[in-house]
Amino acid sequence: MTESAGIKRNIFDTYIGTEELSHLEMIGSIVSQLTTGEGARSFDRYGVGDYYIDHANAVYPASAAGVPFTAAYIQSKGDPLADLAEDMAAEQKARATYDNILRMSDDPDVNCAIRFLREREVVHFQRFGEMRNLLQEKIK
Repeated sequence: MTESAGIKRNIFDTYIGTEELSHLEMIGSIVSQLTTGEGARSFDRYGVGDYYIDHANAVYPASAAGVPFTAAYIQSKGDPLADLAEDMAAEQKARATYDNILRMSDDPDVNCAIRFLREREVVHFQRFGEMRNLLQEKIK
């Protein structure tokens, strides 16, 4: 890889990483706004009292089943085609999660933010696909 290509790749990686962290920030803000003023009894009523005991109203990255986020979820091989396929799969999984949230939510403000985030996942998937196609043409 040329120095110029390496710099471009690092800028792209930084851009994507920053945007993905902003998604987490937006979700955290939504959760915080929805739970502000909710006490332990309210969390217990909804079956998440254990979460409240450990985290109160703080956002703690975990799956809907309560499994904490771990870096083990991030796969990378150092092979651009394999890594792009992994990135594309992650974008589709996020889109599907947002679709599920939209099916369950009746809050217009939450839905507006979730639709925005869903749209970003679709765009990321498309851009990664374009990159994959360009790379495949280049390595033929």
